[in-house]
Amino acid sequence: MDRFLSNSINNVDKKGRVSIPAPFRALLEKRKETQLYTLQSIDMPTIDAGGTDLLIAYEERMAELDPLTGEYDDLSFYFHGDSAWMKIDRDGRIVLTDALREHTGITDQVAFVGRGTFFQMWEPQQFAEYRREARARILKMKQELVQKNRGAGA
Repeated sequence: MDRFLSNSINNVDKKGRVSIPAPFRALLEKRKETQLYTLQSIDMPTIDAGGTDLLIAYEERMAELDPLTGEYDDLSFYFHGDSAWMKIDRDGRIVLTDALREHTGITDQVAFVGRGTFFQMWEPQQFAEYRREARARILKMKQELVQKNRGAGA
């Protein structure tokens, strides 16, 4: 099963270009993707990126809604009007726009983070903080599950 997994940090050059990590590039090439579909995350300082399948997944979600509703209108704006295609150059690099850098706080490095069917681009320090917080939440969930299972077995 092909998924975007793991994380790595790459440098941004003076022209704003950054190389997509080799395992992510290989997966994109296997899928014959020459561009990335990108969105600024609504609730985190990150960019969600993937291929055409990511856009299709969002459009399938929209297809379940009445196109005359406000929810459909908002999602259409977000998935279409507030997104962008990024061309992947022949060396596997993309150019980070000023808008994307402003949203994320990215300056000279990018943390690429696999999220299964897509990946994210973070400012490395913000990713490190998110990672600590997420691991703490997961630990809490695990501890609560253990407590629940102990109570059920008593």
